[in-house]
Amino acid sequence: MSRFRRILGVGSLTAVAAAAVLAAPAQAAPSSPGGLAPVQPFLSGQLAGLRGATPTTVLVHGTGVAAARSAVTATGMRLVTTFDRIGVAVASGTASQVRAARSQPGVTYLEGNSPISFTDATSNTATRGAEAVATLTGANGTKLDGSGVSVAVIDSGVDPTHPYLKNPDGSSAVVASLKSVCLDESTTSTSCVVPVPGTLDTDTISGGGHGTHVNGIVAGRPTTLSDGSHQVGAAPGASLVDISTGAVLLIVGADSALNWVLEHHNAPCGAGVPASTCPPIKVTNNSYGPSGGGAFDPNSATVKLQRALAADGVVTVWAAGNDGGDGSTSLTNPPGQDPMGGILSVASYNDQETGTRDGTLSSYSSRGAMADASTWPDISAPGENITSSCRIYLPICSSGLDPRNGPGPLDIGTFNTISGTSMAAPHIAGIVAQLFQAVPTATPAQIEAALKGTAYRYTNGAAYTSAGGYTTSYDKGTGLVDVVAAVARLEAG
Repeated sequence: MSRFRRILGVGSLTAVAAAAVLAAPAQAAPSSPGGLAPVQPFLSGQLAGLRGATPTTVLVHGTGVAAARSAVTATGMRLVTTFDRIGVAVASGTASQVRAARSQPGVTYLEGNSPISFTDATSNTATRGAEAVATLTGANGTKLDGSGVSVAVIDSGVDPTHPYLKNPDGSSAVVASLKSVCLDESTTSTSCVVPVPGTLDTDTISGGGHGTHVNGIVAGRPTTLSDGSHQVGAAPGASLVDISTGAVLLIVGADSALNWVLEHHNAPCGAGVPASTCPPIKVTNNSYGPSGGGAFDPNSATVKLQRALAADGVVTVWAAGNDGGDGSTSLTNPPGQDPMGGILSVASYNDQETGTRDGTLSSYSSRGAMADASTWPDISAPGENITSSCRIYLPICSSGLDPRNGPGPLDIGTFNTISGTSMAAPHIAGIVAQLFQAVPTATPAQIEAALKGTAYRYTNGAAYTSAGGYTTSYDKGTGLVDVVAAVARLEAG
């Protein structure tokens, strides 16, 4: 099975943005000699090889967005966009201009536009998700299927017309579709995320197919395939807001998507659209990250954005990565290492295609460092041999080994089976939607505590130990997610 890296999956995506720190724009970065703002190691290496007038993209962090913008103007760089809530200006400039920004008033950190990649069901049986839908009721009086909650999927895109994403009335589960165009030189706007028509397939480039597969895992509607088999997503009543990161897998595109969610999560379809039609976003799925893991960077825009989202009541879910490991060093996705409540790192579990809760940890699932519990995944979810929406002619979908035809006579090759932590993360994102449906007033930290405090401790892999208030492990976190137990814990307070 190919291990695509948009993040996270064996056929997945790995677009990782180095991690950052919380919401307050005025937060100080580490000090640097001579009073100059510190530079991210990736950017420092990039600047060393940059010649003359060749430009690069940089994220200028300031005590506020005004300070960041002022630094861009003062050094002659071209402003690309701003992340107002966290005091960051994205700009394009030469090495000399970027270095000059270090000494500008109010500049606290300089970050590069690092590359990212995607990380690549069975089973709603192993997670007890199907049991939850069949037996539990949300606060809105309907079955616990994620209804009344939108999940933002930041990925390669989506085909909103796919049969797996079609409601009984013919409408799409995708209530809003957007595209990150931040580094498209043809645009003159600093509004980096733009809406696209609701019928447009945005998943035809840049690892095409990954995003459609992930969206289906989150909220695929109950569907009977032409071979008689049945498929359903983790939260088959949830709404989807898809943000395509486009053809260039760089962190600015993904961060722009997170920033859009931060600014629009309460009304993702616009102020005039009722929540009954387009519910608020309560969770984001991020099946992307850097290859090989890396150190957690509390000064990155990614971390600042996800912490601001948590403060606003939105959970952020990350694929742990597909780099395996033996615990000698951390290979997990850096932003998922954030200790703030409501930010989750997901390992990949293999239910042996039987729905067993005593299966195995996927060999490719990224392990943390045994000696550093802050790098360990938080929880496991099914990520191996996951069947979901696809189009056989798209790159990621064609990597699957089990193409299947959808319900209609023309739905040829519209489902396939792919593996990766990219597939595990959207299981958790859908389950988070179920938990918010059950207890709409829950905080992101309470959601995380309910999930981790009730996980089923399957025994394969490393032994569990006590760390951070949980019984957990460096390879699989607290164990396999248990939806029914998590709902009970959350409802009990």
